[in-house]
Amino acid sequence: MGIPGTKEALLAEINRTYFLLKSELSLITPNQSLRLDLEGHGKGTVMSVHNLVSYLVGWGELVLRWWDLRSQDMPCDFPETGYKWNELGRLAQKFYKDYQVLDYDVLLLKLDDTVAKLLHLVEALDDHELYGRPFLDKWTIGRLIQFNSSSPYKNARIRLRKWKRGASNE
Repeated sequence: MGIPGTKEALLAEINRTYFLLKSELSLITPNQSLRLDLEGHGKGTVMSVHNLVSYLVGWGELVLRWWDLRSQDMPCDFPETGYKWNELGRLAQKFYKDYQVLDYDVLLLKLDDTVAKLLHLVEALDDHELYGRPFLDKWTIGRLIQFNSSSPYKNARIRLRKWKRGASNE
């Protein structure tokens, strides 16, 4: 599927990619989720499935916070207070730490909740609000939501499938 450019296409893409990702995540046990043998977000790094889910939650929550702050005309640091766009690896590490205390099953529920909130936000906006004006530099809120939901869900599913194939060969 191409890049969503309408509300309906964005909703469909988030739902489709999350359904597929969730089916993969549901097959991973809590013990498996903690193994540090999944290809990491930085070149030559490794992470756990738990870290991967933390990353997805972190970015989803960040987008929701951006929208909340901007809709209240409050200042908003992009991508996050204390981080620059060239420090996304360090930001990923922050997300891992933020959610490390959560059991895997609880973290999956947190991801469900984050996705539901993103879907609710998209449902509350029209095509013009999503795609008709810039939100951050040249990027619309629709594209920022897609960058931090359906795109990483698809990428995460690919990583997990590759990881599972490698684990079955050991």
